[in-house]
Amino acid sequence: MDSKHQYRSIEKIFQLVEEKLKDEPKLFEMFKNCYANTLNTTVKRMSDGTTYVITGDIPAMWLRDSTAQLRPYLVAAKEEEEIADILIGLSKRQFSCILLDAYANAFNEQDNGNCWEHDETEMNGWVWERKYEVDSLCYPLQLAYLIWKNTGRTEHLDEAFRAGAEKIMEVFRTEQYHEEKSPYRFIRRNTYFKDTLSREGKGALVKSGIGMTWSGFRPSDDACVYGYLVPSNMFAVVVLGYLEEIADEIFHDRELKKAANALKIEIYEGIESYGITRTGEFGEVYAYETDGYGQYNLMDDANVPSLLSMEYLGYKGKSREVAENTRRFILSEANPYFYVGKKAAGIGSSHTPTKYIWHIALAMEGLTEKSKEKKLEALRLLAETSGGTGLMHEGFHADDDARYTREWFSWANAMFSELVLDYCGYHVKY
Repeated sequence: MDSKHQYRSIEKIFQLVEEKLKDEPKLFEMFKNCYANTLNTTVKRMSDGTTYVITGDIPAMWLRDSTAQLRPYLVAAKEEEEIADILIGLSKRQFSCILLDAYANAFNEQDNGNCWEHDETEMNGWVWERKYEVDSLCYPLQLAYLIWKNTGRTEHLDEAFRAGAEKIMEVFRTEQYHEEKSPYRFIRRNTYFKDTLSREGKGALVKSGIGMTWSGFRPSDDACVYGYLVPSNMFAVVVLGYLEEIADEIFHDRELKKAANALKIEIYEGIESYGITRTGEFGEVYAYETDGYGQYNLMDDANVPSLLSMEYLGYKGKSREVAENTRRFILSEANPYFYVGKKAAGIGSSHTPTKYIWHIALAMEGLTEKSKEKKLEALRLLAETSGGTGLMHEGFHADDDARYTREWFSWANAMFSELVLDYCGYHVKY
């Protein structure tokens, strides 16, 4: 850590991790680099007490990335008030952003009008990008809940949180009937098809009223082929369960609890009824996307939420067999984004070139393995594919890790750090 961030709890974690990785000095050095990176390079405390977190090489805050970037610090926040303050500041800022525009995925530090592109949608000066993604509304609920569970602090669970949570449920309910009720449109001119929505910004036709809630874009920020994105709906089920618990134990609000429970059940039944399809080789599996009319997109993407991450997120379907079949499918070349090369085998994304494997997906593979041996194998593979930089990247070529995208990508560094902590026995409390 640099002199700006000498946190006692983090120094203690370094000492304990160094002891547990005494036979893996390279892993420990990379952990120190990656764990320090987010706090030292992407976090900014604001004068209003909130926390602004850039994604790395892009000067904007994604609701998704900012949560994932700071999640490994929940372990340190249990023992250090200042780190807990940073997390609480982020949670408060996320919910203020949601109240500004619940359909936006990324926000500016100030009301300055900066943006990725001048898209045809309802922009305002705070919004960097307005790609509607279900997961962008799930992650802030997850963070708020995990702060409470890991630190015991609740000052972020205030009236702004309640208003934001109600807004999230309103959007989810509206988007269960996207075709009839949604006000959301998004068009980006003169670009690739995966960066804009068809049908004058409405997206491909979906069947309304099947329980699941529609998403315009994936957590990769690429457009959905079919609007019901199954992993994001799985995440929504989990965080609506968190909201039920917060409504009950913090707000003592029976109506909010009841509303969260009802929506959770509708989405869950939608996934289990419409999100599963039969394959010849793997049996019944979860699709990545569906339209509710019987069309399925069979794949998985590196970005979280993914089908690979369902257990990590806390989703439990009705059939263990379907989950196991799905994992076998997505970790095989039947998944069009699973690549095998000289350096590694793993999941990539439509967001990056063909045969580029993502460090996030390799870390998630490790996090969802049962054995410590498999987790250590994943850590060694991550360390061996850093292109000699000592940090994680977005994607690297399966045959040559010196060919990679994004030198500075904080989410990937955080995922590596989380896997190290998990291997060493440090677990986030749920």
